[in-house]
Amino acid sequence: MQTFKRFKWWAVAIPVVAGFALMSTQCAKKPTSTVMTGSADKVYVAPGSYDDFYAFMSGGFSGQVSVYGLPSGRQLRVIPVFSQNAENGYGYNEETKPMLMTSYGFIPWDDAHHPKISQTNGIADGRWLFINGNNTPRIARVDLSRFETDEIIEIPNSGGNHASPFITMNTEYAVATTRFSVPIPQQDVAIADFAKRFKGTISFVKINPEGKMEIAFQILMPGINYDLAHAGKGPSHGWAFFTSYNSEKANTLLEVNASKNDKDFIAAVNWKKAEEYVAQGKAKTWPTKYYHNWMDHDTQSAKSEVIDQVKVLDPADCPGMIYYLPTPKSPHGVDIDPSGEYIVAGGKLASVIPVHSFSKMLKAIDDKAFDGDVDGIPVLKYDAVVAGEVANPGLGPLHTEFDGNGYAYTSAFISSEIVKWKLGTWEVVDRIPVYYSIGHLMIPGGDTMKPWGKYVIALNKVTKDRYLPTGPELTQSAQLIDITGSKMQMLLDFPTIGEPHYAQAIPADIITKNSLKFFDLTSNHHPYGIKSEAEAGVERKGHDVHVRMSTIRSHFKPDNIEGIKLGDTVYFHVTNLEQDWDVPHGFAVEGLGNSELLVMPGQTRTIAWTPTREGVFPFYCTDFCSALHQEMSGYIRVSGKNATIQLSSNSK
Repeated sequence: MQTFKRFKWWAVAIPVVAGFALMSTQCAKKPTSTVMTGSADKVYVAPGSYDDFYAFMSGGFSGQVSVYGLPSGRQLRVIPVFSQNAENGYGYNEETKPMLMTSYGFIPWDDAHHPKISQTNGIADGRWLFINGNNTPRIARVDLSRFETDEIIEIPNSGGNHASPFITMNTEYAVATTRFSVPIPQQDVAIADFAKRFKGTISFVKINPEGKMEIAFQILMPGINYDLAHAGKGPSHGWAFFTSYNSEKANTLLEVNASKNDKDFIAAVNWKKAEEYVAQGKAKTWPTKYYHNWMDHDTQSAKSEVIDQVKVLDPADCPGMIYYLPTPKSPHGVDIDPSGEYIVAGGKLASVIPVHSFSKMLKAIDDKAFDGDVDGIPVLKYDAVVAGEVANPGLGPLHTEFDGNGYAYTSAFISSEIVKWKLGTWEVVDRIPVYYSIGHLMIPGGDTMKPWGKYVIALNKVTKDRYLPTGPELTQSAQLIDITGSKMQMLLDFPTIGEPHYAQAIPADIITKNSLKFFDLTSNHHPYGIKSEAEAGVERKGHDVHVRMSTIRSHFKPDNIEGIKLGDTVYFHVTNLEQDWDVPHGFAVEGLGNSELLVMPGQTRTIAWTPTREGVFPFYCTDFCSALHQEMSGYIRVSGKNATIQLSSNSK
């Protein structure tokens, strides 16, 4: 007892606290990273990080993009695009909620299929990643210096934005087409009138040098189904190519009724001629309604505008703008080789891979080698445009990528294999089984004029015996295959977030040299952002209470708030004052009905909280930021609706 009475609590507490403080200080004083603003500074890569490429995979029904390193197959990041993400508050916090606004209202999900990296002179340049929303037609742009969604534009007059957002070789346009033809403009029409009353559209979305998007024009198309696309390159620059099926114009039991014709079509669109027609005033201005949402970097907050018209070109008024290339049978993918000469189709039900020639197409147009028309659009003769056919390509050929060395690689869905064949001779030279039911495949840069032909990735649909079972819902699968030798060799089998469709990959150093490390606090002009703890505080505006809160290792300011009443909505505007790389802070309060915040250094993020009961409720940092992370917390007191307690905080 005597020993206990003489125990000096502070003799232990002070060294312990001092030790924690020293650890935090040492952490805070690690070498400060510079703010990256397009400089060529190298990003530190930890020992053992041997990945050569970033791979961006669509999340399918998750509405996300997942990022992997290659060849490791390690998941590095999930980028929310059309989906809310409770991990960092995207789509929940006040700054990003406008990104998910559409003419249908707030839509916090989509079916994202086809990521596409921006290009310069036909080569992937690593500035932006575009991806489509298939269900509620949209195109998004992700800034690859920050790996964050920067912009989303809705596509009007569309039903199923599948052949999207394939871009032109200098990122002049992203394209979008209707997978499902619909009444245009939308109206109450009998479905039995499909063949007469339903139409499709092809949209050309202009991309300015800063990346901002706008719909330049749409083209009204016959009412069939448009599936996938690729833009021309080199000699075929100025054209874009779109597969289509259901030339039968069926509207029921499509697996039978849309598979009767021996050939469907690739639509070849001369978009430079379309530009000329728009300049000549040939486009009609149609009323419509669609949203354009973008991130204002000055205020760190998204903005929305509603656009009420669009320019529409009718092929009947624009001769020479569109031609149909007959293509067997029910074509899915359309891919352009690095030279820009060959247009490769993937006929899902075809026994060959048809390869069209761009130069033969131009000659056929000059020679008027037509085989009728579809709603006034000329159909070119098959023999006049085909360069060759790849025999024995596997069952269910879908998509083709290129290695830059004269070879093409095609996915075969039914026979679950990748088939390698030679351009020009059309002979199959190798094939490798994959597991199972491959859809898309991807070679880094394999859809550009400069493929980095080191690997091909198989993006598979079925994985029933590949990994540990996880109940009825299984993971999806990607397989990494070496293509540097004469024979393809399987290297790695790794799971992915479902459901991956297409992917893009680019050498890591193209992106890392421009990677943003933190936000410059002096450039933060968020209306509730602060530059120091001295600016922290609370204010009431009617039933809204705004908390300007700072966060830095290892405390909030303020960390005690009183005078909140039932019926109030509290907006926590949290600014991370750190100016060091990889030091985010989190925020959550008990009873928060949406998500946490994850706030990057120099950033301000806002979450709204409506208390439902009286009491004193803790808030805390959700991201383990320092040795004193657990101490990084505070309280907010909520009183009755008629309480007379004044709003106050210990911010001063």
